[in-house]
This record gives sequence, structure tokens and C-alpha cells, in this order.
Amino acid sequence: MRDRLFILSQYLLPHHLLSRLAGCLAECTWDWVKNPFITWFVKRYQVDMSQAVEQDPTAYPCFNDFFTRALLPDARPLDSDQQSILCPADGTISQLGRIEHGRIFQAKGHSYSVLELLGGNPEHAAQFQGGEFATVYLSPRDYHRVHMPLTGTLREMIHVPGKLFSVNQTTAENVPALFARNERVVCLFDTEAGPMAVVLVGAMIVASIETVWAGLVAPPQRRVRSEVYGQSAPVLERGAELGRFKLGSTAIVLFAPGKARWDELLNAGSLVRMGHKMGEKLV
Repeated sequence: MRDRLFILSQYLLPHHLLSRLAGCLAECTWDWVKNPFITWFVKRYQVDMSQAVEQDPTAYPCFNDFFTRALLPDARPLDSDQQSILCPADGTISQLGRIEHGRIFQAKGHSYSVLELLGGNPEHAAQFQGGEFATVYLSPRDYHRVHMPLTGTLREMIHVPGKLFSVNQTTAENVPALFARNERVVCLFDTEAGPMAVVLVGAMIVASIETVWAGLVAPPQRRVRSEVYGQSAPVLERGAELGRFKLGSTAIVLFAPGKARWDELLNAGSLVRMGHKMGEKLV
């Protein structure tokens, strides 16, 4: 009954208004506001500050700076095998596997189309038909920067406006096409393993999504917005920061068919860390 009420509330709540209000609070620099909030958050979610560059939670200028905190250089060592595909973020594997008939498995009988996820361009979707996907959920306690699974040249960035449903397990099991309904930023790269997409999916209370090359990408416009990069396209090295969530969400990685194979030890519910081996490229 409680789960049903939670799902109903997700449909009724003003997603963007609540997220913008949360964003204002998260950017507040008043000590009497941000310090109790950060202290409560650390205790509530058992956030490990020992690996952060700044380990005093109240030293951050605002909650967002704390939430997107940098880690010590050796906190997330990268897998040394150059054939390995790195996990892009700390979190939990929501699902991973084959893209079947143009659809990605979400949870409990729900799926969504690659075409919808990537913003509606059939040429983009065609590259990943029959390929591989991995969905990583970032919980509130996790490190909230997203990094490159492989070295890649940015080809295109697409901002897709949408809803801001929560993206926890309950909503994944009960809201159809959740990840193709929420606001998201699609990053398309060329890599040694062919085309790779990294999709940053927004969620309830996620005030914004940032990338290292474009800065703030959200809040949304009312239409799909695409930026194509030419000869000056940025090249991001394997393990380099790609972007970050201000108040966390989900990252989805896509590869073309025959180009990637996931680690057999990973499945839905596996805990992962940025830089660990998630699979290997088949080239």
C-alpha cells in the first residue's frame, strides 16, 4: 500500500518546481542553513568523508559543492587492463545486458526503446540495436561525478526535456519507460570500441546536470536540443570526469553490437565503484 501511494505521488507532484526549489536550497551559502543540512545528510545516509579532498562537511560553500565533492587522487584507482571498460560511477547496477529488438530492460516487465532514450533520432538508435547496455543507479551517499568508461571523442550532446520521477527501485518497477520519460543528457562518443553513449538521467530533486565541456545543461527547455561537435570536439581520456549530478540519479552506458562484453560477475543489484572493471571491449 505504501509503495502504491508513493508511485501515485510521483505522478501528482510538480516535479520541476520541487527540483528548482531544492536547487535553491542546495546553492544556499548561509552557514545556519547549509551546515545543519549537510550534517544531517552525512549522518542520515552514512556518507564516507574519509576519501574526500575536503573531509570537513561544513567547509563546503554550499550543499551542492559538498554533494559533488572531489575525491583524493588514489580513492578510485582505474583498472589497469587497457581492454577493460570502466564503471562510470559509484552506485548499484540496476540492470545490464543485451538490447533486444531495440528495447532496454528496465525492471519487472518494463522496458523502453533506445530510440526514445536517445531523443528520437533513428540514426542514433540504429547504431546500438542488438548492442549492450548497463544502467548504474547512484544513491544519495555515493560519489556523484560520472567518468569515461573508455577514451572517446565527443560527437554530439543531446538534451532531452522530460519528467523528473524518482529513479529508485520502486519507481523502476512501477513507472513504465521511466528512463525514457525523465529529463536526460545524451552524450555520444566515438571510441576504439565503436560508438558509445553515456546518458545522464535526471530525477526528482535533481537540480541540474553538468558536463565538463558545456557546464550546466539543465534546467530544461521544452524541446530536444542537440549540439554537434566537429573538428574541435573534446577528447576525454579513459577515467576522466565526464559530468556530475547535483543531487544524484542514473547513468546508462550503451555500446554497439559485438563491441563490448560485461563482466559475468555483475548483475542487477551488484555494488560498483567508478574505475572498476565493468566489462571489456571486443576489438
